[in-house]
Amino acid sequence: MECLYYFLGFLLLAARLPLDAAKRFHDVLSNERTSDYMRKHNQLAGWSSDENEWNEKLYPVWKKEDPRWKNSWKGGHVQAILTSDSPALVGSTITFVVDLVFPRCQEEDVSGNIVYEKNCRNETGPSPDLYVYNWTEEDGWGNGPNQHHHHVYPDGKPFPHHPGWKRCTFVYVFHTLGQYLQKLGRGSARVSINTANVTLGPQLMEVIVYRRHRHAYVPIAKVKDVYVVTDHVPVFVTMYQKNDRNLSDETFLRDLPIMFNVLIHDPSHFLNESAIYYKWNFGDNTGLFVSNNPTLNHTYVLNGAFSLNLTVQAAVPGPCPSPAPKPPTPTSPLSSAGDSPLELRKAPDETCHINRYGYFRATLTIVDGILEVNIIQMTDVLMPAPQPDNLLMDFVVTCQGIMPTEVCTVVSDPSCQITYNTVCDPVDVNTGDSCFLTVRRAFRGSGTYCLNLTLADDTSLALTSTLVPVPARDPASPSSMANGALVSVGCLAIFVTVITLLVYKKHKEYKYLIGNGTGIVVKGKGLNVFLNHAKAMFCPGNQEKDPLLKHQPETV
Repeated sequence: MECLYYFLGFLLLAARLPLDAAKRFHDVLSNERTSDYMRKHNQLAGWSSDENEWNEKLYPVWKKEDPRWKNSWKGGHVQAILTSDSPALVGSTITFVVDLVFPRCQEEDVSGNIVYEKNCRNETGPSPDLYVYNWTEEDGWGNGPNQHHHHVYPDGKPFPHHPGWKRCTFVYVFHTLGQYLQKLGRGSARVSINTANVTLGPQLMEVIVYRRHRHAYVPIAKVKDVYVVTDHVPVFVTMYQKNDRNLSDETFLRDLPIMFNVLIHDPSHFLNESAIYYKWNFGDNTGLFVSNNPTLNHTYVLNGAFSLNLTVQAAVPGPCPSPAPKPPTPTSPLSSAGDSPLELRKAPDETCHINRYGYFRATLTIVDGILEVNIIQMTDVLMPAPQPDNLLMDFVVTCQGIMPTEVCTVVSDPSCQITYNTVCDPVDVNTGDSCFLTVRRAFRGSGTYCLNLTLADDTSLALTSTLVPVPARDPASPSSMANGALVSVGCLAIFVTVITLLVYKKHKEYKYLIGNGTGIVVKGKGLNVFLNHAKAMFCPGNQEKDPLLKHQPETV
């Protein structure tokens, strides 16, 4: 009798094995099982329960350490990248995108085949083959009346035969919240879900990708990513202030407006029909500001740390809930039996609103800085020697705010596009409280230049620009006149020397004629006479004042 019990138990176990051995979607895609309650309350339109059976014969399942993964793709491994536009406001649509990254030198052509890129060399050199996978000419794919048995998804549902379906050579299986969605695709696949029934908080999306392989499929990649569904409006705020040196440190300048711009993350345009209000509290006792404009300017007039608080209110339109039945109105015995209380109901097409809120908080630090900079004067610097390739200009600069620690200039062409040089110099902060600087810069010749000048300290940076006309040197300028005088005197000295030599030669001949006794006297007088003639040529007005002229007749 005991043997009979063992035999019956063995038969029951054997009968149960096929049922237990059959893989289900949650066995393939996740190690965790979702409760029926969660699956029911997170029902996604068009998705199926992961309790369905998986066709392991047509779609083999490999564990992570299975060596067959190494040969799942020719020439390397395929990487799947999963992204989403999370976070998503509950009720909106969230979109997931899977992109396949093929090994080096491989790409997908217009027919869905995988080919080698032209002129691309991998570690083994250029491939002699054109195709990595030529599925267009693969035998038996979609040909013949009995070849359709492998045109099915892992759960057995047939492929949709839409135009171009044969060029979709990959099968994507998406899995989340205990449900799955199957999709044909090429090197990229996109899926969107409505989050109206999705539980708030972080959720997990998993994807497995298969490729064609004759009359079956081969797994090539698995990927997962976390997405978030929230009942708070996702809000981001950008802050900008003129002259602020670092926009990311939340440190701003006193007495200059800060522009706040609110960005609502709503990629599915769920809030397009919503009335949105922005409530600002800047933390400086200026009160509450309410606006329907996402952009607002505010100026802090005191230094210190201030708490910025923003509340965004969005009135989301939606169907009105069914009104609760009202209790019957008490009636007196004398009232007619035909009189019954009327129940007020809202029209079916009436629209109600659900208020959703988003929040942003930040601590802003307000400090003194350089508020404005101006060039009030430009002066040409005169040099004692001509330097045509290095013309100097002085710029008198004033600013408002604190004293800068650095001055920088960028000299460029008149269009301010082509930079010629950039120069930065430290500023002595001990020069006084007033911001008054003289900046000297060199230019490489006459012409018009674009000058960008900045004054900076640790937290601020003020900029001004101007066109600088650099004139050519005027010949009548003092330095040019001095140089001209020097040149004239030099030429005069050379001329006098030449004339002296000629006259000396002539008087030497005259000395020979008159003899030695008077020759010495005549020689000395002759030189004086020459000098007097030279003076008469260059200084005719002084002839009468020279006493040597009185002796000239006598010399001759």
